[in-house]
Amino acid sequence: MKAIEIYTDGACRGNPGPGGWAATLESGEHFRELSGAERTTTNNRMELTAVIRALEALKKSSAVVVYTDSEYVRKGITEWLRAWKARDWRTADKKPVKNRDLWEQLDAATERHSIEWRWVKGHSGVPGNERVDALANAAIDAMQDGRVLG
Repeated sequence: MKAIEIYTDGACRGNPGPGGWAATLESGEHFRELSGAERTTTNNRMELTAVIRALEALKKSSAVVVYTDSEYVRKGITEWLRAWKARDWRTADKKPVKNRDLWEQLDAATERHSIEWRWVKGHSGVPGNERVDALANAAIDAMQDGRVLG
């Protein structure tokens, strides 16, 4: 069984400010693009939202490779999450985990999938990453212009 390849990205104009997220899902001849925007958010929230929405879009348990240019997302899910949960959603220095609501959603979204997390350098010419960057920014533009992307 071939893994589903997912590219995700978040964008924010100001931090906080208007933000967008995007994901592409590809498996064989099947390809899908997802995107959305929020009026006031942060870049990290958009990065997390992109991955959550992509995983929630999968109809069945799948082998997945997620490509992200966010070390916050990759390290959070692969290294930090278990410890945060063990410490009742506190960081190592006992502060509340930022974006807990989205980390809980991502944790739930990963449960039924076998996921390999891969970091890619942003703005480095990786076609999948460049595409989701463009989609996330287009979602911000559409929201600010009052358009709806379909």
